[in-house]
Amino acid sequence: MAAKRLNYCAPGANRNNVMKLHILAVGGTIDKVYFDALSDYKIGPPAAAEILQRINVNFDYDVSQVISKDSLDMTDADREEILAAVQAHPAKHVIITHGTDTMVDTGQVLKQALGKTVVIMGAMQPAIMKLTDADFNLGVAVAAVQALPEGVYLCMSGRIYDVDRVAKNRSESQFQDL
Repeated sequence: MAAKRLNYCAPGANRNNVMKLHILAVGGTIDKVYFDALSDYKIGPPAAAEILQRINVNFDYDVSQVISKDSLDMTDADREEILAAVQAHPAKHVIITHGTDTMVDTGQVLKQALGKTVVIMGAMQPAIMKLTDADFNLGVAVAAVQALPEGVYLCMSGRIYDVDRVAKNRSESQFQDL
C-alpha cells in the first residue's frame, strides 16, 4: 500500500533552521476509534497529526500512514513495508506510531535503517480517550528522536529503551529492561 502523506509545518517556523521530523503511522491502539456505540474499535486516521497540531509544535513534520493494523495482525511483509517507507523518506529523524504488542519485533527489522534515528512509540489507551498516554508518549518520543544518536529505540511511559534490551510485560501493561 502506498503511504498516504499529510504535510504539516509549525506556523512561522524558520525552515532553514528547524528539525524536520517524519512520523510514520502504522496503526495500533494509539489510532483506534469507535465508529458508533455498537462497534468495536477500528484503526482511524493518524492520531499524531491531531496531537501535534493541537499543541502547536515549533518544528517541521510530515505524517504518513503506510499500514493501518493492530500490531498483533502485522506480518513480516508488513514490517518490510515499514522498513522500506523509513528508508525511502529523506528525514533523518523518524517516529513510528505503532501498536504495543509487537513494536519490539518491528524495531528489530528497522535496525536495517542505517543513518537514521528511529523512535517507535504507542499508547496503552487510544488517543481519543481522556485518560490516554498517547500525548505524553509522543512528546517524549519527539524529545528522544532529537537527542539520541542514530539507531532504533522504543519510547513508552516516559522511558527510552534500546530495542535490543526491552520487552513488554503484559500483566503490568508496561515495558521493562531485559
